[in-house]
Amino acid sequence: MTAGFRIALTGDLIVDRPDPDGFFDPVRDLLTSAALTIGQLEVPHARTTTVATVDVPAPPADPEHLGAVRRAGFDVLTLAGNHIADAGAEGIQETIAAATRFGLRTAGAGEDLTAAEAPVVVRVGERTVGVLSFNCVGPTDSWATSRRPGAAYVKVLSHYEPIGANPGGPPSVHTWADPASLERMRAVVARAADRVDLLVVALHKGLVHAPAELAAYETEVAHAAIDAGAAIVVGHHAHILRGVEMYRGQPIFHGLGNLVTVTDALTPTTADVAEQRRWAERRRRLFGFEPDPALPSWYPFHPESRNTMVAVLDVEPDGDALVGLVPCFLDEGARPVPWGGDDGGNAVVEYIRRITRAEGFATGFVQDGDVVRVEPQQQQGVSA
Repeated sequence: MTAGFRIALTGDLIVDRPDPDGFFDPVRDLLTSAALTIGQLEVPHARTTTVATVDVPAPPADPEHLGAVRRAGFDVLTLAGNHIADAGAEGIQETIAAATRFGLRTAGAGEDLTAAEAPVVVRVGERTVGVLSFNCVGPTDSWATSRRPGAAYVKVLSHYEPIGANPGGPPSVHTWADPASLERMRAVVARAADRVDLLVVALHKGLVHAPAELAAYETEVAHAAIDAGAAIVVGHHAHILRGVEMYRGQPIFHGLGNLVTVTDALTPTTADVAEQRRWAERRRRLFGFEPDPALPSWYPFHPESRNTMVAVLDVEPDGDALVGLVPCFLDEGARPVPWGGDDGGNAVVEYIRRITRAEGFATGFVQDGDVVRVEPQQQQGVSA
């Protein structure tokens, strides 16, 4: 009989500080004990000094730090995101080369669109697991083409509608996936699903730094991925947790938050590029928060982002899977610490339960040792 196994999935990774291994120490046992661990690499990890984006550039991190990512237990990194092309083609190429050198597989970016859309296929025992990665947030210069390196993507459209007789006031915002782009994603997912026993789809999506808020396109794209054959969809980009949805019996983790995201890029000095300095100054006003003063300046994210998680999929010998999460909390060194069923863990779970409910999902959460099981609410009757 085929043995069961665990897949662990995390949110964003930026490993841009000295002693990178230390940031993973509290969560290392959890990640290394899984048969397959998958995370999202937020920025290039490369030596190049190229700046190639029209958006706010994220400087590359040291590629040697990907060794710490591998030693922490990661097997696959998803790369499709808004910053992967910030250091140009060289940054993408160097990131993939460094990851490969350390034994990490990568999905979601490559030399052209065909390469970026190609699934990573990993054999776990007698089963195969596929991983796809798509960027839903732009900028367009991060997108791969038939002749340009970049990310696999879904194009999202936005419409801004004035509210009442108030020109220039806050608008009502409507978002949806471009139909042709969404259909292309469906086809990519369907082809990959036909090749493997279980398919993971990672979506870089969402409203950054906004607690408990989903844009309309997010459920549209996630549902399309499930409809096309994905067994699980995970989201990242918002740098803060999002709710958990069960759709047609399959889990959608709309935002896994930050795992290890340590960087000086958002606390720039006079030595940094002007766009980076202006963005750091504007960012707090735009998103309306001050970072938690208990954390170092190189963790400049929303205070609520200290709540985080590792999603788990426990695949049983018969192929069925139990969905769960391990609640974590960032300590004062910005390190993710797994919290079990104690008061701290219960507080993180309550936060996840609250944002899930606020986003309109009827999802139940049940403690099962150090894992919190995720189930459709109506099937298990636990108040969410």
